[in-house]
Amino acid sequence: MLEAQLEPYTQLRDNMARRDRSLREKVMSLEEAASFVQDGMKVGLGGSTMSRTPMAMIWEVIRQRRKNLSVSRCIISTDGDLLFGSGASDHIISSWFAQGILWGLSKVMRHHVETQGKRFEEWSHMAVGMRYRAGGMGVPFLPTRAMLGSDVMKQRPEAKQIDCPFTGEKLLLVPALNPDVALIHVQRCDAYGNAQIDGLQFMDIDLALAANSVILTTERIVSNDQIRRAPDHTKIPFFCVDAVVEVPYGSAPHECYGLYEPMMNHMEAYVSQVNSDPVDGMRDYLEKYVYGPKSWTEYLSLIGMEELLDASQKGRSIYND
Repeated sequence: MLEAQLEPYTQLRDNMARRDRSLREKVMSLEEAASFVQDGMKVGLGGSTMSRTPMAMIWEVIRQRRKNLSVSRCIISTDGDLLFGSGASDHIISSWFAQGILWGLSKVMRHHVETQGKRFEEWSHMAVGMRYRAGGMGVPFLPTRAMLGSDVMKQRPEAKQIDCPFTGEKLLLVPALNPDVALIHVQRCDAYGNAQIDGLQFMDIDLALAANSVILTTERIVSNDQIRRAPDHTKIPFFCVDAVVEVPYGSAPHECYGLYEPMMNHMEAYVSQVNSDPVDGMRDYLEKYVYGPKSWTEYLSLIGMEELLDASQKGRSIYND
């Protein structure tokens, strides 16, 4: 019986072991990279809340009309709004689903969960990280104390409470989370996919190891020589990565540490529009900012040069201080 339960996970690890991990150039367009994401897949998102969100890749996936995606992220923000509102995702796994600290819980999420049958699967923040870590380690679960005694645990029958065989104390086993594909945005990487991350890494390293495929979007592609000059800054190695896409302002309107802050005028207008009407407001936003532009550059022009420059100035000043 136990062998039958473990077989699917063993097969998953076998599939990952067969991946092409050779040192090769992986640069492609947003459109080409989005082909890694197919209907019904499990998709992991890097970054957290409004930090280093892989927004350009999410934007392209929505434009390609993907459906039935199960999306996970440690803390999800307006990216979750867009995925639910567009119909790209019907299931989101996270520890908190909000529009950002300033605006609180997402009314778009509440509309789709309460009236449209979509699922928001809540875990504790630590539990999400432990699930990615188990996936990256190649084990079916990891033990944790997170969620013990909380109402979150009561909502998660997938987690199993046990008595520790060594100490007798209560522990919770959380199952591994292995996305089919991970979308991660970084400050820079080389053409092979060696990625350097400034600032907080969040759960991106474990996510990259756990996912069967990894798409990197990056603010800029640099030479391998430059990567080798600071090898301690390389957080995601090339052998985890399947696609590299250079996308300046690839987290807009969210922030990318050291380069730009959130574009707050755009965010304020967005939240006001979708919270006043989660259906028509979201539909109008998607038509103008996602389906309407012919390119990511055209999308950025809709946000506005003044806002981009202001966000860049604030981002650089924080980094330099």
